[in-house]
Amino acid sequence: MLNNNFKVIGVMSGTSLDGLDFAYIHFHRKNESWDFKILKAETFGYDDKWRSKLNNAFLFNKEELDVLNKEYTSFLATQIKLFIAKNEIQDIDAICSHGHTILHEPEEGFTLQIGNLPEIALLLKETVVCDFRVQDVQLGGQGAPLVPIGDELLFSNYSYCLNLGGFSNISFNEKGKRIAFDISPVNIVLNHYTESVGYHYDDKGKFAKSGVVNKQLLEELNALDFYKKSFPKSLGKEFIQKEILPLISKYEISVNDILRTFVEHIAIQITNVVTSNTSVLVTGGGAYNVFLIERLRFFKSNVDWVIPNDDLIQFKEALLFGFLGILRLRNEVNVLSSVTGASKNHSSGIVYNYP
Repeated sequence: MLNNNFKVIGVMSGTSLDGLDFAYIHFHRKNESWDFKILKAETFGYDDKWRSKLNNAFLFNKEELDVLNKEYTSFLATQIKLFIAKNEIQDIDAICSHGHTILHEPEEGFTLQIGNLPEIALLLKETVVCDFRVQDVQLGGQGAPLVPIGDELLFSNYSYCLNLGGFSNISFNEKGKRIAFDISPVNIVLNHYTESVGYHYDDKGKFAKSGVVNKQLLEELNALDFYKKSFPKSLGKEFIQKEILPLISKYEISVNDILRTFVEHIAIQITNVVTSNTSVLVTGGGAYNVFLIERLRFFKSNVDWVIPNDDLIQFKEALLFGFLGILRLRNEVNVLSSVTGASKNHSSGIVYNYP
């Protein structure tokens, strides 16, 4: 008989390099539906050394990536153990970890998340479910987004689930199928420019709000080919390096004007997707960007943009990777082909059992 009660730790490291998100959650399945309670949640920030390593790792050769993968797996296990000890957590069915994305080129049949080596289970002395993206890419999918199965089963009372992280991604039900895709870069670009003037992020969007939209740059951003593609589609750091940064660098404008223009770009791309008279659950670090939320409401004032409590804003992705791990342990579908473009629905993730 399948287990209907799980206590798991979900672990997420996003492309915006805010830190490691940990969520200890109790999931319960009753009458064909799931409910959950976040029992403990915390973000452990990266120090400058790790932030720099992870930021530049896409330039590493294979040997350097192998070394980094081992180092990061050990580092990740240490951080998870600290979270467990700090919160005196004893009852754990599994640790469900996304790892950290270094390379994501699904068109080339390749994606790499570090921190998913087998020794992580030995270091933690716990069952670990991880490396959720690889199988989907092998099945011809984008390997992203992965969380829409959780949106479907846990948050179906909203018309859309929007995550504002390193990239924005959205999930919704259309004609009985779950649809999801990446919309645009968000914090990965905004943080790049705020860091150039000595800040890790633009607090509440204040810098952007004080800037002026450069209309020509905005037009060029909105004209990028990615936005014309139909889903399934996903974004990686490569898009930023090849398309976004070189385009912006052509303009000799202030950082505040860049931020202002890019926030406008984000808001336009998101509201192009969302239809009127609907509700949108907004999570991820970008939900704290007050100015960005203002612009979303400006472009689509007849949409209910729902900003939930802090735990859900900050830890929804960690929560949902915990849920993906549970579905994998139950051998149930946790990745939808309607979302990723894979050849079939499947149950993804590698399970390392301990002992």
